[in-house]
Amino acid sequence: MERVWWKEAIGYELYPKSFKDTNGDGIGDLKGIIEKLPYLKELGIDLLWICPFYLSPMRDNGYDVEDYYAVDPQFGSMEDMDALLARAEELGIRVITDMVLNHTSDRHRWFQEALKDPKSKYRDYYIFKESKERPSNARSCFGGSVWEKVEGDVWYYHTFDKTQPDLNWECKELRQEIYRILNYWLDKGVSGFRMDAITYIKKGDSLKDAEPQGEDGLHDVADIGLNQPGIGEFLLEMRKECIDGRDAMTVAEAPGVPYDKIGEFIGENGYFSMIFDFSYADIDLAPGGNWYYQADWTFPQLKKLIFHSQSSVQRQGWGAIYLENHDQSRSLNKYFRDKAARPYEVRKRFLQSTALGTLLFGLRGTVFLYQGEELGMTNCPFASIDEFDDLNTIDQYYRALKAGCDEKKALKFVNDRSRDNSRTPYPWSSKKNGGFTEGTPWLKMNPDYRENNAQRQQKEEGSTFKFYQRLIRLRKEKADILVYGTIEEIQVENGPVIAFSRKTESGKTISIYINMGEEEEKLPAEDGKCLSCNYGDMIFKENTLILRPYEAVMMEKTQD
Repeated sequence: MERVWWKEAIGYELYPKSFKDTNGDGIGDLKGIIEKLPYLKELGIDLLWICPFYLSPMRDNGYDVEDYYAVDPQFGSMEDMDALLARAEELGIRVITDMVLNHTSDRHRWFQEALKDPKSKYRDYYIFKESKERPSNARSCFGGSVWEKVEGDVWYYHTFDKTQPDLNWECKELRQEIYRILNYWLDKGVSGFRMDAITYIKKGDSLKDAEPQGEDGLHDVADIGLNQPGIGEFLLEMRKECIDGRDAMTVAEAPGVPYDKIGEFIGENGYFSMIFDFSYADIDLAPGGNWYYQADWTFPQLKKLIFHSQSSVQRQGWGAIYLENHDQSRSLNKYFRDKAARPYEVRKRFLQSTALGTLLFGLRGTVFLYQGEELGMTNCPFASIDEFDDLNTIDQYYRALKAGCDEKKALKFVNDRSRDNSRTPYPWSSKKNGGFTEGTPWLKMNPDYRENNAQRQQKEEGSTFKFYQRLIRLRKEKADILVYGTIEEIQVENGPVIAFSRKTESGKTISIYINMGEEEEKLPAEDGKCLSCNYGDMIFKENTLILRPYEAVMMEKTQD
């Protein structure tokens, strides 16, 4: 298999608003990222994904772009961005930026011109319909209709919030504008892009009525508007216009792509370098997209989803692997649920977070950590709906109330799954506000920052941070196996145990065992050299591996 930098890279998703504030306004900024780049280098990161920092009214935390060529003043200036790229290059860290190409802010110049003059070319940049009635019954991702009336019988389309009108990719001139934006940032020095919501760009069935779901008479746009026929023409054109011939990579947020079609996206002539697969990350989400219908899943179901994903991607191309991102709750709470470590359960937190880390770094694909994952951060306890900032969370809370839940239940549902769980400011130290800001944080701090912070974990040899450092080092040292080797599930009868092997063509093998449960598990296994164990040393007796609660082991087969 061809060795390329983005396959071997250790990625780190960084949410600029929550990373580090340097001017005391309570909002993270680009200078804060520059200040903390040595921390990321120490951890072992060599690929940084920065969430949107472009000029924006911040209705959806930067995913509503007003100007793709400008840095929002709350994050700094274009000079700061240039300095960030230069400092990252000095440290050997590549940078990719988040590109939001399905929609813009309604304050974008294009949309304002489209509203001002129906005959302007910018009307074709968006999706407008003339109709006496609402043109279709699709429900936006943030609730309510995808159609918003602007004048008389004229409506415009939005997959997400009404302040995020969708772009019309059928317009060739619009596509050329998009390619100029991408090439501008590549010329500036970024090494590629994470493509946001890219499988929504072809509208197809979402412009038609569908069978109603729920009390509002609408149908979820995610069921009818993802990965529509013809999208490949747009994506291939974008790749040829912007990526081909450059030392750049792309990773796509691409829900809705069936496994039998994934090769079109990540194969030898695929549209992207890799995509994120959401099948196992959304295991807790029942059909319909309502958080108050939480799926009651089991570890065997989780294993099935993980290995179906891994085997499908392995046959057809390259994947991006993750457990956390800016749209998810924290992985300790998601995967351990009511067994997740409490703030005072330091040892349990370490074991659970390093068990998940061992799983992540053992899987096949480019690894992406999310900020704070290396500290074992957990969900933040929000006391009322007024403490949340996220549009989707607030919409889901009121959906739950309309469905008959009381306020206590509705609050629990959104606490469990809110995107704000991952967006709480980063805890750098035990100082006020975790050393994130001298001012008032834009979003509530997780109150456990005094016990769980980067400064403390960097000093403690037995910390999650130090364990992640070692996992990163091990993955790079054993890249022939842990990066390029094949993956195969090891069948075990123990329900909470996830087991698999990584192998090279020459027979080098690393076996990985993770006990996700709180009880000891015994299973047959071949002996080998222990490369990593979150208990220190593994217990192996008479061809039996004994896994203690939340124990994670990597062992290398002894070569004959």
